[in-house]
Amino acid sequence: MKIVVLDGKTLNPGDNPWDEVAKLGELTVYDRTAPEEIVPRAKDAEIILTNKTPLTAQTLEQLPKLRFISVLATGYNIVDVQAAAQRGIVVSNVPVYATDSVAQFTFALLLELCHHVAAHDAAVKSGEWSSCPDFCFWKYPLVELAGKQMGIVGFGRIGRRVGELANAFGMKVVATDIIRTPEPGYQPFKWMDIDELFSTSDVVSLHCPQTADNVGMVNRELIGKMKKSAFLINTSRGGLIVEEDLAEALNTERIAGAAVDVVSTEPIKPDNPLLNAKNCIITPHIAWASLDARKRLMKATAENISAFIAGTPINVVS
Repeated sequence: MKIVVLDGKTLNPGDNPWDEVAKLGELTVYDRTAPEEIVPRAKDAEIILTNKTPLTAQTLEQLPKLRFISVLATGYNIVDVQAAAQRGIVVSNVPVYATDSVAQFTFALLLELCHHVAAHDAAVKSGEWSSCPDFCFWKYPLVELAGKQMGIVGFGRIGRRVGELANAFGMKVVATDIIRTPEPGYQPFKWMDIDELFSTSDVVSLHCPQTADNVGMVNRELIGKMKKSAFLINTSRGGLIVEEDLAEALNTERIAGAAVDVVSTEPIKPDNPLLNAKNCIITPHIAWASLDARKRLMKATAENISAFIAGTPINVVS
């Protein structure tokens, strides 16, 4: 089996070897691949691994030997799965590898919004504390989470883990999802529709996949329902948010703050309106990227390939 990795740099920048995958076939790894390079590089591939390099219907038409795609992520909107299915190409993802890392990072973002640790560290190091007449000072309001409401959009594995952490902080947890799975064991918990969740929550955290139906769902109207004191966090997919609307809400202080690990176009464009928005934290899509999580992702990818070769594919999304 000829296996081609189109964009392997982020999964293995040097600390996460491809050994388990290499055992399964003739492996070629590219750090990154431009759209026009996909077909020349993968024309003989039977298996393609991709993280964020798009595989469109037009591209798939030009890859006649391709039989299996394993997405190096949980979200698989980068692949036209309908076109793949029509061509008999199996598509799998890795649904469980970064649950704890993403949930932890979600709270790293939230706690930064609550306490502005980096800004206060910078203030101390610039001399503001040594010149202060008082024993302490703060440059932003400091927010306590206990008793506040965490609204989770998408209550799958990651959303549920975020809910557990929120509960541990003493927060009330509410959630919305197209599928209402069994309620968690802790209390208080409540299912809500999305409008009620946005209008009543102190923190809204997005943990749903991006689909054709929900692109831009967090828009001016939905953000307008939020409390002025509320925070919005997105560690899911950037396309869920209309970024111009979020920037406007932040700049007019319609909401108190936002933190996003994902944006609509990645890497972020210099003209993205969130870059100049008030009280907006932006990180470069790293919630998933702890070494522990990346090792699990590598192992699970090898298992996906092995299962496909054996004729019993797993984690199939197409």
